[in-house]
Amino acid sequence: MSVAAFAQSASAATDPTSLIDQALLAKTVEAAVNLPRLHALIVARGGTPIVERVVRGPALDRAVNIKSESKTIMSALVGIAIERGMLKDVNQSALPFLKSRAPASLDPKVGTITLDHLLSMRAGLERTSGRQYYGRWVNSPNWVGFVLTRPFADEPGGTMLYSTGNSHLLSAILTDVSGTSTLELARAWLGVPLGIEIPAWTRDPQGVYFGGNEMALSPRALLRFGEMYRNGGVSSGKRILSEDWIHASWTPKTHDRHDDGYGYGWFISEAHGHPIYYAWGFGGQMLYVIPSLALTIVVTSDATAPFVETDYHCQLQRLIADGFIPAAIGHTPEIVDSPAAVRGCTVIDAALAP
Repeated sequence: MSVAAFAQSASAATDPTSLIDQALLAKTVEAAVNLPRLHALIVARGGTPIVERVVRGPALDRAVNIKSESKTIMSALVGIAIERGMLKDVNQSALPFLKSRAPASLDPKVGTITLDHLLSMRAGLERTSGRQYYGRWVNSPNWVGFVLTRPFADEPGGTMLYSTGNSHLLSAILTDVSGTSTLELARAWLGVPLGIEIPAWTRDPQGVYFGGNEMALSPRALLRFGEMYRNGGVSSGKRILSEDWIHASWTPKTHDRHDDGYGYGWFISEAHGHPIYYAWGFGGQMLYVIPSLALTIVVTSDATAPFVETDYHCQLQRLIADGFIPAAIGHTPEIVDSPAAVRGCTVIDAALAP
């Protein structure tokens, strides 16, 4: 069944409040609002919000830094650029699009990095994300050149090496093939049709908008973006993104360090037989789409505190997998542990092990 048909059948069969275990829903919401880092929470069923809470922080229609959820936005823009013929397909080499920005002498393997590799975090280049890498990169005089001259840690198309530099190369490519800024593309291709505000955000020293970090969207804007994906690329009856692109984005190309799948800007997991597609930003900026239950969930959080080194990610994953999903099913499944919850805590348990 197609993404759109699956979403429509789930929505049509699911009244926003039907089958919901209201007691479990209330218990899960209470657990969520008691998390000291959580700022806002929206839970929508079939496009209708059934939970809207601001615990601390700005209002739901106020733009906040979505951190690496920006990568998911960037993926959507690449998909639209392909649909519009600005790019041919994901198998194209990235380097020809970056010739005017690339240093003169590069490792020949850079020429074998494709758009697919950048989208799925399999470029093979040394990472620019992480404490030991990120600061050097964003303080460099040329972000694109810095990324392209990283040594290879793996072959292009190899293992997942999560790196914001990959997404930033995509932003530079979109800028050059379109002749306009990534900001203007985001506003024209997503902002206007979705009816959401997209403020200007950070640019690199050459003026390219940061491709993969620092974008700002309101929780309600994130909900509309997630709903567009849940509905197969359509919003308010208008086609924004191709269904093929959503299918490709939600198909695992690799796996992260706690064994969740990763497609094009989306992580992929599962709980109680229901696939979960989620965008993940530093500090707990999260967008979850669960098409089989017609659920879209937005979480914004304090982005100033450490994230991976604590159990907060684990707590969020368990809320979704073993709280909101069972509430939407209408009962608590017999098997409590789910891959989403267990995998979400694997990296935490490993970090805390002696």
